Amino acid sequence: MSDFMDIWALTQWNEPLQKLRQPIPTPTASEVLLRVTHAGVCHSDLHTAEGFYDAGGGKRFYVKDRGIQLPVALGHEILGEVTGLGPDVISISIGSRQIVYPWLGCGSCTRCMQGEDNLCGAQRGLGTFRHGGFAEYIMVPHPKYLVDLGSLDPAVACTFGCSGITTLSAVSKVLPLPPDEPVLLIGAGGLGLAAIAALKAFGHKSIIATDITDEKLNAAAAAGATKTVNISGPSATKDILAATNGPVIAVIDFVNSSTTASLVNGLIAKGAKWVQVGVMGGSVEFSLVANIFKGLTIFSNITGNLEHFRQVIQMAKEGKLSPVLVQKMDWNLANDAMDLLKAGKALGRIVLVK
Repeated sequence: MSDFMDIWALTQWNEPLQKLRQPIPTPTASEVLLRVTHAGVCHSDLHTAEGFYDAGGGKRFYVKDRGIQLPVALGHEILGEVTGLGPDVISISIGSRQIVYPWLGCGSCTRCMQGEDNLCGAQRGLGTFRHGGFAEYIMVPHPKYLVDLGSLDPAVACTFGCSGITTLSAVSKVLPLPPDEPVLLIGAGGLGLAAIAALKAFGHKSIIATDITDEKLNAAAAAGATKTVNISGPSATKDILAATNGPVIAVIDFVNSSTTASLVNGLIAKGAKWVQVGVMGGSVEFSLVANIFKGLTIFSNITGNLEHFRQVIQMAKEGKLSPVLVQKMDWNLANDAMDLLKAGKALGRIVLVK
């Protein structure tokens, strides 16, 4: 094995990724070194590359203010083959194929000790603060962040570290519900399709998928959505209410923009649960009094925890979770994959294969 690896690195904000050569790290203590074989491409990668999020009101939330430093290899949906072990590792074997939990915290705070690294205030996640799946090799600090692939499709399994756990966490916030109570999904991209799979796995029978692209809505229908609604036109509210037979009590917004938040605010029933997942950003004005009288519960959903990670993989291994649609691309086409996703032309989840 060479002492160096290729990485597709973000070297400047809002510029194409650059291919760099860097030393392959050597694992120490409890660290595990993996050779990346599959890496999903996420909208969060786009936002990181652009260097900011839309904070609403003409304001921006800059990625660098989170402490992210360049150059960094993006990609937080990762599957790889174990090629090196620190001396303290006894539970993982060289050559095994592992799915990676990328949302690393400090490892010692209350949140991390409870398995909620995703809520740690000192993030050091893969693909943001550390090199991720757009590098040939990654270092994972502890085996607890790995789950063996088993017989799962690696291209699908690599998405569980973000798409899988994010949707499982979001769906868990609106369930339990009667199986015929409509659950409204805003956005039918990779996360929307994964949410359909999760809802079906829990036996839910009324899943309303919305998007602005018919091609994505067709994919949602094929994945098991009960009804689909194109919300690109001025009749979006009326069309959704017709599909849901009135105001809804469960909404998961995988876009979460000013436009979709305003749309959802006009659709929700008394006692509704509204889960905000996407980071398209913006702002929206609410009546605080109206929210009180509605008995509205609004959740923000930031990925998922280690228990969600293990649960979604176990569900897949037991055959309870339908495979999500993936679009495979060569690992060296990382920039093309980012461009395809940015243009809104990706169907399902793009996965780079090495």
